[in-house]
Amino acid sequence: MKDVELKLIHELMKNSRRSDRDLAKAIGVSQPTVTRIRSKLEKEGYISEYTMIPDFTKLGYQILALTFVKLRKGLDSEEVEKARKIARESLKTNRYGLIRLERGIGLGYDGVIISYHKCYACYLELVNQLKKFTFLDLSKIESFIISLDDEVHYIPLSLKALSNHVLMKKEKC
Repeated sequence: MKDVELKLIHELMKNSRRSDRDLAKAIGVSQPTVTRIRSKLEKEGYISEYTMIPDFTKLGYQILALTFVKLRKGLDSEEVEKARKIARESLKTNRYGLIRLERGIGLGYDGVIISYHKCYACYLELVNQLKKFTFLDLSKIESFIISLDDEVHYIPLSLKALSNHVLMKKEKC
């Protein structure tokens, strides 16, 4: 990826509402160049969406939960695909405040769910739904719950900090 493309992504992550003219000034190129590069990055999938990050507490959310899950041992590929289908169908009717659902490895778990909840009872709805999934090892569902009402937040949810890392990624990991 070219430096100018990384610089544009960096600037858009800080504030995606900026005009192409303003972005051009920030990265030292012309406005038509920014427009062309932005279109190219969108077409190639480097930019998948433009959004904003609200203050979730003002929207009534009190909890951010990281929930770790483990699949039952011995699931074959057909059972894994069935589990994925069940999860997708369940999420069509109620998203339970989920913002990320991914598989991975670590701490003895196979997946993680990142979700926002308006209250602890709402969070328990998600946990109870997870218990209905027969493909999960119910003894291995654990969560790390963060109170959004806490007055101390070390680094708020923002893409500005990550944008600096993206810009410097060519130099180091």
